[in-house]
Amino acid sequence: VELTESAKTQLDGYFAEKEKSPIRIIFVRRLSWPELALALDEPRDTDEVLDVSGYTFVVEKELLEKAAPMKVDMTYMGFAVTSNLELGGAGGSCGGSCSGGSCSTS
Repeated sequence: VELTESAKTQLDGYFAEKEKSPIRIIFVRRLSWPELALALDEPRDTDEVLDVSGYTFVVEKELLEKAAPMKVDMTYMGFAVTSNLELGGAGGSCGGSCSGGSCSTS
C-alpha cells in the first residue's frame, strides 16, 4: 500500500487532535459498480496489517493478494484508492473523506 503525500497531509490534518485509528481498505459495491474505499476499523485475524507513513492500514489478506499494489491518493472529490483489481465502471478509484470519526466514500 502506497500513501501519497497529499493523502498523508489530509490524514495528518484529520488526526491532528485525535488518536490515530487503523484505516481499512475495503471492497464495496456502489450503485452498479464495485470500488475500493476507506473506513476506520480494527484489525481482524483475516487481515494483513501494514504500517504506511506512520498510519496503520488493514486489508483482508485475500483482497490484498488480488489488488496489490494499492495506492491511496487525494482528488478533488476526496480519497481515491487505486489498485490492479479489475473493478469495471469505477476504474478502481473512489472519492471520500474523513469526518465525524470515520473515513467514508461519497
